[in-house]
Amino acid sequence: MSFAPSPSLQAQTLTLEQAINKHYCGESLENVTPLPEGSHYAQLSKDHTRITQHLFASGKKDGMLFDVKTIKDCPFEKIDGFILSPDGAKMLIQTETKQGYRHSHTAVYYIYYIGNKKVERLSDGGSQECPVWDSKGEMVAFVRENNIYLVKLLFNNSESQVTKDGKINSILNGKPDWVYEEEFSYDRAIAFSPDGTMLCWTRWDESKVKEYQLLYFKGQAPELEENALYPETIEYKYPKAGTSNATVSVLSYDIKSHVIRTLALPLQGEEYIPRIQFTKESEKLAVVVLNRNQTQLDLYFANPRSGVSKLILRDQAKYYISEKNLDFIRFYDGYFSYLSEKDGYNHLYWYQNSGTLAKQLTKGEYEVSEFYGYNPETALFYYRSNEGDPTRSAIYSIDLKGKKTCLTPEPGKNSALFASNYAYFINTHSSLKEVPTASIYTQKGKKVTTLLANEALEKEVSQLKETPQLSLFSFSTTEGVKLNGWMMKPANFSETKKYPVVLYQYSGPKSQQVLDQWNIGITGSPYGFEAYLATQGYVVVCVDGRGTGGRGADFSGCTYQKLGILEADDQVATAHYLSSLPYVDSKRIGIYGWSFGGTCTLMSLMHPDGIFKAGVAVAPVTNWSYYDTAYGERYMRTPQQNADGYKMASPLARVKDLRGSLLLVHGLADDNVHYQNTAELAEQLVQAGKDFDMMVYTNRNHQIAGGNTRMHLFNKIANFFKKNL
Repeated sequence: MSFAPSPSLQAQTLTLEQAINKHYCGESLENVTPLPEGSHYAQLSKDHTRITQHLFASGKKDGMLFDVKTIKDCPFEKIDGFILSPDGAKMLIQTETKQGYRHSHTAVYYIYYIGNKKVERLSDGGSQECPVWDSKGEMVAFVRENNIYLVKLLFNNSESQVTKDGKINSILNGKPDWVYEEEFSYDRAIAFSPDGTMLCWTRWDESKVKEYQLLYFKGQAPELEENALYPETIEYKYPKAGTSNATVSVLSYDIKSHVIRTLALPLQGEEYIPRIQFTKESEKLAVVVLNRNQTQLDLYFANPRSGVSKLILRDQAKYYISEKNLDFIRFYDGYFSYLSEKDGYNHLYWYQNSGTLAKQLTKGEYEVSEFYGYNPETALFYYRSNEGDPTRSAIYSIDLKGKKTCLTPEPGKNSALFASNYAYFINTHSSLKEVPTASIYTQKGKKVTTLLANEALEKEVSQLKETPQLSLFSFSTTEGVKLNGWMMKPANFSETKKYPVVLYQYSGPKSQQVLDQWNIGITGSPYGFEAYLATQGYVVVCVDGRGTGGRGADFSGCTYQKLGILEADDQVATAHYLSSLPYVDSKRIGIYGWSFGGTCTLMSLMHPDGIFKAGVAVAPVTNWSYYDTAYGERYMRTPQQNADGYKMASPLARVKDLRGSLLLVHGLADDNVHYQNTAELAEQLVQAGKDFDMMVYTNRNHQIAGGNTRMHLFNKIANFFKKNL
């Protein structure tokens, strides 16, 4: 797809504001949910007032499921989200949402009966968290203030309190604690049995976990007037590497007899329980248990009535179990799916419920990144993988005999949302030079229609003048490691000139920044912040070094117990490779990154090689002992087990080697990477006599956003590179 400017259109120059505000990211197909009957999907309107029904066969709207304007005496004006009941006859409508941490939120939910257009408040006792339907759509369980409540629709929405021991910063029922939410990427741990007689949940006792304090000032955007004279202190439980985690257990509740049991899992007290879900059988609750080092996964089937559990599957990893695979354990009649790196690459396995391996479905030097499901009628499995090119992805089907079909042959990034009966799927596609599109395909890979073409974005991009030249490339380091990257050159690029270079990277375990997709870079667009830097005369480069994903367990795992060292070596190697190019000024190379990317920036600036002239580290971890247990120990083990690794992998140990100019940036209210990281590094830099620049943002979390904050931040980064490169 070409973006040659039309002579009839007035050329526009990319501005910093457009670059950082995702102006050129384009629209995406959002808030789409397949209906249980298989032939339709529901979608929330852009103005959040309607939920429409569409045919998978054509994409055409053929019904209105909910409309704020037509519901009599509707008690709300906006819809934040919806959760369909399993039978498709009802939905929970989410309103008045208040964000928690990364995934969690509280909201006021309403029960909506689609047939008679009746709206009822789920509960009058206050806002709710993580609601879940039972299998028949007759009950809803939810969490309020760390306790579980049950609402029975057949009994006039009668509400009962299941647990009573919930307490802030102490006991959590059904709702993950901070570290589980952040590092295992979920916000609900409640499950109904298929027959609707039992309710199970995970319980966290975090009374032994130490608290961390965040300080909130009055600030602006938003302005906290109550903090005008004295800042507010927020305390929450945050287990740092090597310290005590919450103690977890799994409980069951007999809905008829009201008996609560603790399931008998063989736990030693240090394990994680990152997922629970019922199989197709009500007497078998699947419980996933990880040892503290996350090198071993045990899958148990527990009987919620007797409490007895049985080990079904044990998977042991060479380095660590990937938390991204937890959501792809899916249960079917007599079987379950499982993703594992046990043969060196992430692949799809098919197990009998006895724990016997029925089939390794995929095999080869590529990675399966997502399992979409199994259709028992056609005996086909659907998944996404990067077969053939780690920078690209496609959707495939495969049968038990190994017959495989690529359903999305168009190169680039592909992702899918399947109909409940797998007859159709919505494919979202993009590439470096192709705007995101969403289209409906049949289960055999035939394109039916395009739902979203982003024509307005394509037109706007065609009007841009001085657009950077963007391409993928690869090179081999002096150690013989092949690395992939992308490069942006200024529009008026000439090989006879010498250009300053800025490296952007994230570099975190199993991450990938170098992909043939539209949303690249720190602001998610080929016309984002990196493109803005290119219009200012820089060559901008991004390279995925060792430790990143898509290339097998050994490539990602080689940084195990020494995070940041090889990653920095590879960014230095990238700078040397670029220095060999005739158009690069080897004395003007900079680097920047956010979070892990900030850590890698520091490790690179403090590398003995000293090739970087300037760097910007945003919200960096400066000592892995300051970071949380689940993430830090997954990749580093505990400080007690790996003291030398923690010391060597810390920028604090490299302060004396800092070369070039440094800009440190952090949000004062960062609940993820604490400001402590930057504060301690800054102190060491001061005491070592190292000059540096520093910017802190009042009341901002890890995203450092709100009001004019992002504009200020990226303008500061741009000016820093302008001054130093």
